[in-house]
Amino acid sequence: MKYRIWIPVLYTCFLLLMIGCDTVVPEAPAEKDLLDGPIPGLTHEEQDQFLKGDIAFNDDVFTPQTGLGPTFVATSCGSCHPGDGKGHPSTSLIRFGQTEPNSPINAPGAPQLQNRAIPGYQPEKLPEGVPSMKMTPPAVTGLGLLAALTDQQILENTDPNDEDGDGISGVPNYVTPPDYFIPEDHYQPENGKYIGRFGKKASAVNLLHQTATAYNQDIGVTSTFEPLDVYSGLTTDPEVSDQVVRDVVFYLKTLKAPIQRKPQNPLVLKGKGIFTTIQCSSCHTPQWTTPETDITALSNKTFYPYTDLLLHDMGPELDDGATEGSAETYEWRTPPLWGLGLSPDSQGGKYFLMHDGRAESIEEAILMHGGEAQNSRDQFQLLSPEEKEALIMFLESL
Repeated sequence: MKYRIWIPVLYTCFLLLMIGCDTVVPEAPAEKDLLDGPIPGLTHEEQDQFLKGDIAFNDDVFTPQTGLGPTFVATSCGSCHPGDGKGHPSTSLIRFGQTEPNSPINAPGAPQLQNRAIPGYQPEKLPEGVPSMKMTPPAVTGLGLLAALTDQQILENTDPNDEDGDGISGVPNYVTPPDYFIPEDHYQPENGKYIGRFGKKASAVNLLHQTATAYNQDIGVTSTFEPLDVYSGLTTDPEVSDQVVRDVVFYLKTLKAPIQRKPQNPLVLKGKGIFTTIQCSSCHTPQWTTPETDITALSNKTFYPYTDLLLHDMGPELDDGATEGSAETYEWRTPPLWGLGLSPDSQGGKYFLMHDGRAESIEEAILMHGGEAQNSRDQFQLLSPEEKEALIMFLESL
């Protein structure tokens, strides 16, 4: 009998708990407000590898016992790319050692500063008087679509001698690939060098190059791809397996492209028109279509990254005096603009834009454009406040 007395009480508590959960637990964010998640159309087997790569990228945190360091920049991939978005300046990389295009890397500890160390070791210090580049971590979404493009597609937008007279050149960064690089049919090398696509200077030829280098230079972890320990300069046993590296590469290849928010909003549409009128789209190429690839979900897809993957002269104010590959010190790869409006979500609630995070708003970033982008910056300054608002609203929608 006494159990029957407690039934109404327990039922009432259950109802209060359910009501409380509805009130306290926030709604899940909409898909368009998230950068992570797989590209649609993956097979079951591909989804399984995506999940393994997701865990390795976002959950695996290295310790001294699992291969961290002894000198390093970060302890995991996800700590630099939270939520697969842009990183905060506190997780920036510093690269140095090459001061002229196509010249050898020539500085102790180059090409990257490992500014942290495990107990018992000293973090690396930048050699005195050596020019360096500070780089905030980029977002990593949609990279497989960019990787799927052919070199010919990229080269079609080059204009090194500005033959069309629009003030925009655009050249690829030709880099020497690592030994483990396997060329594919769509690559078009020049004197043994290949077009770089990833990184602020486009210094990585493909996502395996980018990933294996990041494990080594960012986390101090060796692999069969990058076997040299960054501290001693000697080979060590692999500290991350080939399979894990390949799972992360697959994860990066198959992360979805950012989804534009409010694309039909009248102000967004007005801003989109202004973006073209003031020639932002001359470098930030809006649209691409992939060819057939080895991953069906990435094949024949039209997408909107707003980049031409080429290097452009950005003027003396953005010349850091250091470089990579065939890039001049004042040249930077056009960064993709997709996902721009979601950047504060992974950057501590505010913007840190340009290659080193020096711009704390979209307008500041536009006003830092020089060199080939000087004309677009000048035209932006002539816009009315309403036109500037529309342009920025469009950029925030991406």
